[in-house]
This record gives sequence, structure tokens and C-alpha cells, in this order.
Amino acid sequence: MPSFDEVLKEAGEFGRFQKRVFFLLCQTGITFSSLFAGVVFLGQAPDSYWCRIPGAAELSERCGWTLEEELNFTVLPLRLGNGSSSGECERLDVMWDTSVSCTSPLARYGNRSVSNLPLTACHDNWVYKQPHSSIVSEYNLVCSNAWMLDLSQAILNLGFLAGAFTLGYAADRYGRILIYLLSCLGVGICGTIVAFAPNFTVFLIFRFLQGMFGKGTWMTCQVIVTEIVGSDQRIVGIVIQIFFTLGIMILPGIAYLVPTWQGIQLAISLPNFLFLLYYWVVPESPRWLLIRKKGEKALKIMHNIAKHNGKYLSPHYSEITISNEEVSNPSFLDLVRTPQMRRNTLILMYAWFVSALIYQGLVMRLGIVGGNLYLDFFISGAVELPAALLILVTIDRIGRRFPFAISNVVAGIACLITAFLPEDIPWLKTTVATLGRLGITMAFEIVYLVNTELYPTTLRNFGVSLCSSLCDLGGIIAPFLLFRLAAIWLELPLIIFSILAAVCGLLVLLLPETKGISLPETVEDVEQLS
Repeated sequence: MPSFDEVLKEAGEFGRFQKRVFFLLCQTGITFSSLFAGVVFLGQAPDSYWCRIPGAAELSERCGWTLEEELNFTVLPLRLGNGSSSGECERLDVMWDTSVSCTSPLARYGNRSVSNLPLTACHDNWVYKQPHSSIVSEYNLVCSNAWMLDLSQAILNLGFLAGAFTLGYAADRYGRILIYLLSCLGVGICGTIVAFAPNFTVFLIFRFLQGMFGKGTWMTCQVIVTEIVGSDQRIVGIVIQIFFTLGIMILPGIAYLVPTWQGIQLAISLPNFLFLLYYWVVPESPRWLLIRKKGEKALKIMHNIAKHNGKYLSPHYSEITISNEEVSNPSFLDLVRTPQMRRNTLILMYAWFVSALIYQGLVMRLGIVGGNLYLDFFISGAVELPAALLILVTIDRIGRRFPFAISNVVAGIACLITAFLPEDIPWLKTTVATLGRLGITMAFEIVYLVNTELYPTTLRNFGVSLCSSLCDLGGIIAPFLLFRLAAIWLELPLIIFSILAAVCGLLVLLLPETKGISLPETVEDVEQLS
């Protein structure tokens, strides 16, 4: 009775069939990355807004003011008379009177200086020149409500975290392709509801659900791809990241062409409905079918793979076995019970956390540093393509550890230098920041590969899921860390990023090298890695 790997070798480990499925599923990376980084364009700060005085609508109607005239008569005096106030987050707390003159509503206060008039905070009445350009103007996420923009991204990452556990478990129990298709349907439906959410609460609820289903599409597409190729094709885990980068590069083009946040949201959500067509072209994972004791279905799929690859399976292949069947109920204690496993687990958890925190932080930072957001975002995405190529060139030549460590250290040093470069040399500041983005992108892509290679077969899926959950935790913290610290000093987040990355670069040197060795099958194998 042949093993699954033996049958796959005869059917073709990476033939025409696998390449087609691989290409189709890689498109998921484009839509997922747009969801992942979309807040940069969905949450753009409005160009101009001001706090509207109570009764402004009645005053404007009585005097026939345009919005521009209303601004000149009710806000401009505040800006001129009180240099510390822009009129965006506070207003004059006075009685406005147009009975004498519509052009002088403050006439009743005589010659009193505007700077001596009382002020009050603005709470819920703002005017925007472009009211539907972003969720900031749509839901008044300005001034004392600015933290809610951070919350919207944190909620998305909380959805990612929930999806990693719930849909990861469901994919193991009910099948890869079923959960993938349901997740695509969920992303499309929830994303559409987000675009038409009547209030911010509904927006957050369905953004959480979209994040949960989005993580389901990304996880299951990677699992399907890796399970239908040969054991020597570890490279697919890196190549699939290129499509994630393509999504990052396409996103600013969509945002530039679509003027409203609802349009951008629909543009990154609706394509998920097209993935439902994969029901007819992407099969269930034969490895999963064998684990679930569905050998006949697995064999039928293997014959189909062989046929499309121009191969022929021997007729005596009437049954397939799968070796090294996974333990059904692994626990966290299994990952920390022995010294080497404990060290690997703690370092990998930290590496996932740092990679996600810095990566998301650098992406979202583009939205607050000024400059041409669309061009800067495209360039920062394009620089990720060399990251994947550098990994492919180096990991099989000089190993995993040193590129992993160097990429973190480079990211840390680049963040530190960027923080102290003067603003009057923008090209140099952008170049160094781009180098930091390149470094953290490499680290982010290597950590997934290393994570799979440092756990035994019996704990591999569980170990990767648990460690990568720290990635979503980093994503939850990133917007709060970035926006709140940037409010103190724009470059302060970069100082934090540099420290975290440098420490990570040193810690990963304590991991064993996995270049050229077989994947460990047992905990004992892991303990013997040097």
C-alpha cells in the first residue's frame, strides 16, 4: 500500500494541475492584502473641516450664506483672534445674533477681542468639504473621536485573530475548500454591508466579521496550495506572498480612481464573489481526505491530478496510506515542555508579534507623514517584490537564520535613522524608510517558513496557528501605538520599532538552522536540532 507522498510523486509534485490551482488561489492574496492595508485610504484625514456652531443651518438660511461664507463669519474670527485654535475641535461658546447684520454676527459683543470670548469643545457637528471621502468624515472620527479610527483597524485584526482559531479549526474538521468558499462568501457579504453601514457600530461589527472571514480565505488558500505539492516545494509559501505584495501595489491605484470610501470598500470586497467559481476547478485537499479516512475520494482526485499532469497512476494504487498522522488534541504545554521546543516557541511568538507590529505600523504611517500618499504607497509596495526574490536567492544558499536576523536588524537600523533625518531631505528619508520596509517584509515572510520547519509533524499546524496568533495581536496594537505616539512626536513610533526589531534580530540567532534538513517528525527530532 503506497504512501500519499509516493502517489503524489508519480502523479506529479508540481505539474500543470498544481500550477493552475496555485495561480488561482494566489489571487486571494491580492484581495486579502487590500483588506489588510485598506484603512490607509478608507481612513484618510479630510482636507478641510470645521466645527459648526449650534443653529448654523437656521442662520445660513436666514442670511443666505454659502458654506464658505458661514466659515468666514463664524470660524475665521476665531482663527484670527485666537492663534491657538483652528476651529476644528472647538468653537466660540457665544450667542450668535444676525438681527443687526448678517455680515457681523458678533456685533453684540462690541469691541471685545475674540480671544477673550469663551470656547467650548466640539462634539458632534462638523462640516467637511468632502463629506464622503473617508470613514473619518462619514462617522466624525476627528478630534476627541480620532481614537475610533485606531479602533476600526484593531477590530479588523481582532477579526483576523478570531478567524485564525475558529476557521482554522473548521478547515481541519470540515474541509479546506468548503471553508475557503464559505469564507469568500462571508468576505463579500460583510464587505458590502460595511460599505453601506448606517452608523459606526454596524461598521465595526461587520468589519470584524470581514476580518474573520478574510483570515479564513488567506489561511485555507495557503494550506490547500502546500498540501497538493511535493514536500520539496516549500518555495510556494514564499511565492504566494508575491501576490500579497501585488495587492498592496494595486490598492493605491484603486483609491486614486475611486473618489469615495464606499467605492474603495466595494472594489476590495466584491471580487471575493468571483472566487466562488473555484468550486468547479479547485478540489478538496487529498491529504485532508486521507486524514478523514476518505481514501476513495482522495484516490479519485489523485487520478485527476495525474491526468492533467500528463502522468499515469499504476492500476494497483487502489488504496493510499498517509504516514505520520497528526495527534488529534495537541496542547500549548506540548510546545513548551522540552527546552528546545520552549525556546523555539517563545522566540517565534515574539518574531511574529514584532513583524506584524512594525509592518502594519510602517504601512499606516504613510497615511500621516504627508507627501503623495498614492505614489509613496505604491513605491513601498513595489519594494516588497525584491524582498521575496532576496529570500528565494538566499535561504537555500546561506540558510534561514542569518537572512532572518539581518532583515530584522536592517529594519531596526533603518527605522532609527529615518526618525532623526531632517525633513528637508525628503528623498533620503524616503529611501531609508523604504529600506526598513524591505527588511521587515523579508522578516515577515521568513518567519512563516521557519515556523513550519521548527515543529514536528504531530504539532506543526497547531504550533504555526498558535505562534501566528501573535501576529494578529501585533496588528491590534499597531494602530494605537502608531497614532497615539505620533501625536506626541511623529517619529516616536519609529524609535519603538527600531528597538523591537533589533532585539528580534538577536533572538532569532538562537534558533537552529533548518537549511537542507528533513522536516522533524517528532519532538525528539526537534530537540536534536543544533
